[in-house]
Amino acid sequence: MAELVTFGCRLNTVESEAIRAHAAHLIDTIVVNTCAVTVQAERDARQAIARLHRDRPGASIVVTGCAVQIDPARWSMLPGVTRVLGNQEKLQPGHWHSAQSAVAPIAAARGHTPAPLLAMQGRARAFLDVQQGCDHACTFCIIPQGRGPNRSVPVEAVADQLRRLVGAGGQEVVLTGVDLASWGQDLPDRPALGHLVRALLRLVPDLSRLRLSSVDPAALDDVFWDVLAADHRLMPHLHLSIQAASDMVLKRMRRRHSRAGALAVIDRARRLRPGLAIGADLIAGFPTETDAQFGETLAFIDEARLPYLHVFPYSPRPGTPAARMPQVPPAERRARAARLRDAALTHAAALHASLVGTDAAIVVERGGRGHTEGFAPVRLGAAAPVGSLVRRRVVAADAAGVEVA
Repeated sequence: MAELVTFGCRLNTVESEAIRAHAAHLIDTIVVNTCAVTVQAERDARQAIARLHRDRPGASIVVTGCAVQIDPARWSMLPGVTRVLGNQEKLQPGHWHSAQSAVAPIAAARGHTPAPLLAMQGRARAFLDVQQGCDHACTFCIIPQGRGPNRSVPVEAVADQLRRLVGAGGQEVVLTGVDLASWGQDLPDRPALGHLVRALLRLVPDLSRLRLSSVDPAALDDVFWDVLAADHRLMPHLHLSIQAASDMVLKRMRRRHSRAGALAVIDRARRLRPGLAIGADLIAGFPTETDAQFGETLAFIDEARLPYLHVFPYSPRPGTPAARMPQVPPAERRARAARLRDAALTHAAALHASLVGTDAAIVVERGGRGHTEGFAPVRLGAAAPVGSLVRRRVVAADAAGVEVA
């Protein structure tokens, strides 16, 4: 069976499970599923390929993913690489008859093949791919070149996969995509993400928990808000692609929301679901970001009481407008990123402390860990099967998570 090495987003995780099934017959083959979101992500993948070739010189190395989609010839020249596959080709079984072939023809990303993730594969939660591509043009992002335009999986196809995941024992399923909140805009009648969520909860009544991956705060529709308030199987946790909280920086990023708009989304979510946890993606040190503009984003963390952050020091991507803008020095980017992460710790500690003495429903993960409905990290005091859903009393808390008896 082929060995998988996966970089990048949850969507790549989903697609690697599809590749695992397609390449199960290949012997002494390593598949590297790359990410192109930052220069560092590509560097990590190249270093991994060099290490794999050094340690296993006889193995065939197949490279795929967004970095390959953008520049296949560059990856085909790496020592040990026997084949490269684009993002469409990697999901088609016919392209996995052999690991040998150098550069296979790589098509532009137009159609969409849902990744056939039909089992949990030993994971606590399953990720279900419902959307591909992006129609926006954020100045820092090269992903539209790797993933193509927005393409949505129809409700019926998503529901069919969701039933199979639940039938295989899945207690919690995460809907994921490149630009998840744009789901449906390419389908007849242009349904919104809320319509998909509402339909899935109705069509798959045995599903215990439904969660969303990162969503654009500018694209959440009224039906989504109605479902969030009414159906508690949709988890009380939103992770928002905010990126910055200075209106000038947001304008230069070409984002669709404002600082006030992001705050309004967070306030609405908490009013509809008291206790709901908020996470956010933030970029530190975007080109031209001044100390004062950074201070606006830093203050936003306290104003919005954000406990969970994914913070990325800005990484210039050749071929994007932001890479041509005046750059913040790398050391300053890293320092700003550290300050943003530190600022969230107080809010994480407060949120976790508020859970002490309550009963939490937890999906059990490997290593005696888990997450609550609001995605608070859990340290389990007693063992339980991975993937099971248990209810335990929270007895202690700190900034890193909660402990249950």
